[in-house]
Amino acid sequence: MPKRLRLTRRFPVAMSEDAYRRLKRFSTDAGLDEGEALSFLFENFDSVTHTDNLTHRLRLFNAELEARKR
Repeated sequence: MPKRLRLTRRFPVAMSEDAYRRLKRFSTDAGLDEGEALSFLFENFDSVTHTDNLTHRLRLFNAELEARKR
């Protein structure tokens, strides 16, 4: 029997405009709302990310983070 999806945690999230547009596009394409899309991504994080690419992208993101905050 499939596990019932219960959205029990709500938290304020700050994200860039690009990230929000990408989340909206993904959720629309998948037929989900934004909360369901985030739940899907994080519940399946290991299978939807490539470890080497993730590490590289995270390093680039962190290097540019201070400049992006200004």
